[in-house]
Amino acid sequence: MLAHLRRSLVMAVFCLVFFGFVYAFAGTGVAQVLFPFHANGSVTKNGSLLIGQNWSSPKWFHGRPDDAGPYAANAKNNVAGGDNPLVANGSHGESAATNLGPRSKLLETNTKALVAYWHNLGVKPTIDLVTTSGSGYDPDISALDATVQIPMVAKATGISPAHLRTLIAQQTHPAQWGFMGSSFIDVLQLNEGLAKLEK
Repeated sequence: MLAHLRRSLVMAVFCLVFFGFVYAFAGTGVAQVLFPFHANGSVTKNGSLLIGQNWSSPKWFHGRPDDAGPYAANAKNNVAGGDNPLVANGSHGESAATNLGPRSKLLETNTKALVAYWHNLGVKPTIDLVTTSGSGYDPDISALDATVQIPMVAKATGISPAHLRTLIAQQTHPAQWGFMGSSFIDVLQLNEGLAKLEK
């Protein structure tokens, strides 16, 4: 009996040390050596490429709203609701969908408010720009989502629509491995490219 108990304890301690510490540290070390940018959250000097940022100024391309976005939108105060799941307009966002159904009055009210916000900026929004993503913190938009924002960005920055179309084309990434999903634009990278055009 004691022999079985000792073996069980030794195996439990071994598994805890090996799988809880050695394996985790080895995985972290390999990731840091081979993929340091990705292992550290794909962070640039302006934020992470993996999490939607809050772009509320009309001089920047905006991403999709997060779970708090439509609820916090206020066109009069130039507040889009943001697409930052960590903090948007002083309220914490969530990394999940709203789970509001197609007959939800709250969803209808919030979507109409977001559509009005975009119209006040001179943008005819796509469906993506007035609905949250499944994760609630999608950093990407489609080329169409960016294209409809050209009038707003051109007016705010003075950059010609032709230059903005070229930038959008340059920042469009193909579907993963050529067939998974669809083409996309990382909003942070798009706005970093836009900042270079302004200089």
